[in-house]
Amino acid sequence: MIYFGKAGLNQFSNRLLTAVMALFPVFGKAPAGARLQRILRSAHYKGNHFENVVPTTVTVPGVSIFKMLGDMRHRPATAQPDHPIPSVRTDLRALPKDRATIVWFGHSSYLLQVNQTTILVDPVFSGHASPVSFLAKAYPGTGVYTAADMPDIDIMLLTHDHYDHLDYMTIRQLMPRVKHYCTSLGVGAHLESWGIAAGKITELDWWESWGTGAAGVEAAGAARGLSEGGDHGRITFTATPARHFSGRSFKRAGTLWSAFVLKTGGYTLFLGGDSGYERHFKEIGERFGPFDLAILECGQYGKNWPYIHMLPEQTMQAALDLRATALMPVHWGKFTLSLHPWDEPIRRLTVAAADKGLPVATPMIGQPVVVGEAYPDARWWEEGGK
Repeated sequence: MIYFGKAGLNQFSNRLLTAVMALFPVFGKAPAGARLQRILRSAHYKGNHFENVVPTTVTVPGVSIFKMLGDMRHRPATAQPDHPIPSVRTDLRALPKDRATIVWFGHSSYLLQVNQTTILVDPVFSGHASPVSFLAKAYPGTGVYTAADMPDIDIMLLTHDHYDHLDYMTIRQLMPRVKHYCTSLGVGAHLESWGIAAGKITELDWWESWGTGAAGVEAAGAARGLSEGGDHGRITFTATPARHFSGRSFKRAGTLWSAFVLKTGGYTLFLGGDSGYERHFKEIGERFGPFDLAILECGQYGKNWPYIHMLPEQTMQAALDLRATALMPVHWGKFTLSLHPWDEPIRRLTVAAADKGLPVATPMIGQPVVVGEAYPDARWWEEGGK
């Protein structure tokens, strides 16, 4: 038996990880060089990994990866829809320029047109949410939009590096038509390994901001002055904490995971990534709210991982904590990554919303949502869609 010792074992693991990533590009690349040095200086990076605001484990104590895989093999039939998901065909190149308009593509992928700027968030158009095409396949009917349907993208926003948010095939297909990428600290290593120029990538640590405007692209810096209205042509993103984790291979938490505050003339939007419920929502609401719309995860929760994904009722509470005027739930309707019935998240959320009196947008895939106008609320997931 060869004994490496702790330091030697870590070194061996890092070399093995690098070798695997080089062999299979879908895994991306671990941060190195100047990017790694910046990560090491982050207040949120401790003990060789990023940490959540509050102590967080991925699973409850005593639950192993083998138990989770076993449970996944015996999912109930209701975890998948028994019919194709309905959709609406929209010309994405003809969205109104004078209003904030969102088009959802299922799960956490959506297009945002606001103030002459086209933003694409966490696009996954490969048909699966895993490193291989036969796992976590998209529901029938959800693949009606592809990378080819997308307009030219001014900014691609990537919340973190999990496969259901950062899709290698989609990134590669859209590369020629994306002007700039904004993402969480460390995720740029994956993008560069896939051929994207470093100068087109901005990475943010929590509470850092980056913006564009008449003067062009602004460097990242500490969040400041975002409560004022400002120039209507200016767009500012601020990365905020989320309660989650990251990783595309063996190592977890080597890159950061974030939600983003989008501030532009006339609108303040919360673009949530994945997150369990915690006090950070209230802090974000106090610092940046009220929000015209909060886009929050609702789905893929489970009793074995209650800290990293919210229950639907917690999603509603998070929207209230953020001081949101309206809520749009995402992270559902395309992939089965948990054990609950596929439509349970939206059913539970709409009940909670009715109790609290908060408007909820429930668009079909491809149906435009205009911020501040009447929100689509048809119960299309039910038989008859009424």
